[in-house]
Amino acid sequence: MSERKEKLHAKKEKAEEKAEEKINKTKDKYEEKKEKTKVYSEKFVSDLNTTIDEFKDNLKSMQKYADEKINEYKNATISNLAVDLVESDDIYYLKVAVPGLSKEDVEIEAGDNDIVITATFKPFVEELGFVKEEDDEDEEEVDVRIIASELTVGKCSKTVRFENSIDVEKIKAKYSTGVILITIPKLVIPKHKVTVE
Repeated sequence: MSERKEKLHAKKEKAEEKAEEKINKTKDKYEEKKEKTKVYSEKFVSDLNTTIDEFKDNLKSMQKYADEKINEYKNATISNLAVDLVESDDIYYLKVAVPGLSKEDVEIEAGDNDIVITATFKPFVEELGFVKEEDDEDEEEVDVRIIASELTVGKCSKTVRFENSIDVEKIKAKYSTGVILITIPKLVIPKHKVTVE
């Protein structure tokens, strides 16, 4: 029996050695795969970060281009001025908002039954003095980024037409804190009796 026990014991040891060998091979393969996966994942994260940074830069560039085009469009088009118009029996009262402008920056022209108000608003960046004039070669240009530009910029105009003819000679305009109040008397044409012959 002891011989049989010895054979069994030898077989058992052989089986344990094979099992341990297989376990070690599996461990080695696992460690190798783990290392490869780590290298791949690090490369993937690095590539992803690079791609995200490039995307952010492209997005910023696109935003800057869009802002420039919007500002060019604002400067090229004529916007409407904001007005309020009230009428009494013999006078029209016209209130025009021109925030940030002086009375010298506003032009008013009157016709028989209309009035045209024109004003030009400078961009804020220009008011700050960052935009170099063409003839100022000595002045150093400063790189400025416009973050938001929602205020009215460029030439603005408003034409108001009236039902009645207006007395152009008696129109009065008064400027106060960014608002112009225009008083426009209606032209009262006296009725004239015609004698029939």
